[in-house]
Amino acid sequence: MRTCLSATLSMVVLVLLAVLVPLSALSAWVDLEIDDTDRYVAAVEPLASDPGVQGIVSDLITDQAMTQVDAGPLQGALRGFLHEAVQSFTTTDAFRTAWVAANRTAHTALTVAMNGESGEAVVIDLGPVMEQVRHNLVDSGVPLAGQIHVQHTDITLISADRADQLRSTFRLLRAGSIWPAVVTVVFAVVAVAAAAVRGGRRAAAAAAAVVGAGFAIGALVLRGLLAIARNRVLAGVPESDRDGAAAVYDALTASLRTTVWIVLAAGLALALCATAARMWARRREAVRT
Repeated sequence: MRTCLSATLSMVVLVLLAVLVPLSALSAWVDLEIDDTDRYVAAVEPLASDPGVQGIVSDLITDQAMTQVDAGPLQGALRGFLHEAVQSFTTTDAFRTAWVAANRTAHTALTVAMNGESGEAVVIDLGPVMEQVRHNLVDSGVPLAGQIHVQHTDITLISADRADQLRSTFRLLRAGSIWPAVVTVVFAVVAVAAAAVRGGRRAAAAAAAVVGAGFAIGALVLRGLLAIARNRVLAGVPESDRDGAAAVYDALTASLRTTVWIVLAAGLALALCATAARMWARRREAVRT
């Protein structure tokens, strides 16, 4: 009977931790990173130096600019020249500054979309970058550069439909803040302490092993949720913007992926150490008897 009760309690602890660990990580992430403009921008700022992002931005701006310029038989040559000029600009400090400004505006759009009643697409407006490119081309005396007019050239991060679907989850996580993490830690400590009171050191070691396994399982659940969310968010993004949106998504969730590995390693280490301690205690009792 006691063995059955212990197994049931262990299963309850595992299930609760498998839910609490990812909930804690996601709530803290929304509150401390996604809801904070400076931290949001700090997470995506390094992408300005990412060759993949630079290539995506260069392609989008070049495509948009070429729709406004008619160079006749020199269209192909002009396109190549323009693309090279834009690509060169993406390696400058001016591009980094424009990228930061665009993402600061994008964070405002994200906040509006998550707080509003009807969804709005979350985009990175590359208009300021395009304006900088146009000025550089005009100052360099590039023919037909004056015909390029600044328009909205966007990288869609979250489609309007997907924003509608994410809003309630976002609000729930924001309301939770760091409290799910506090509850998780307190629950783990109480579970081990209660086992110690009920059955001594061996029972406490067994409970610690279960807690460690629960944290490890929770980390794996979080990793799975991140993969599912990534696929769902990118599925609603236009194919032309998907690589750029993926780069931003991966940058924003980098801290969560790091959390997965830290919690997984800590949970496994606790489970292994607790199991070893329990086996050692059992051997000592066997020797004494």
